[in-house]
Amino acid sequence: MPHLTSTEIAGRIEDLYGGSLADLEAHAQDQPPGMLSALLGMHDDLALAERSIDIHRDHLARLIHPERQIGRHEVSHLLDGSRRLAEAVAVRDVQAKSAAAVLQSLARVPATTPSLPALSPPLPAPPLPAQGTAHSR
Repeated sequence: MPHLTSTEIAGRIEDLYGGSLADLEAHAQDQPPGMLSALLGMHDDLALAERSIDIHRDHLARLIHPERQIGRHEVSHLLDGSRRLAEAVAVRDVQAKSAAAVLQSLARVPATTPSLPALSPPLPAPPLPAQGTAHSR
């Protein structure tokens, strides 16, 4: 299964729930915790991990720039940056895999039209009062 990005996960959530992510987040705040709030939380964690990957990758790129000398002090920064990058990648992979699995297990329920109750045969009309020749007072 390929790793999905936070943008792809957001699109799938929007397709599933039929609204923009911003609208769904506003809606979820007014509701008790449920599947929507769980998916939105997974999306937020995935987006945070992606931002963290970008930050740590850029930091490492600055540290290993070809014109920069790598000394004893920089080695510890390289190791720390590499560890942080690996952690961010692991978090991203887990969040993407989990969110994709949950989304794959869900399907959008088509809008249902109110169904009419099954019609039963009409009841016979009540009998009319007998018309007699009785005198009224």
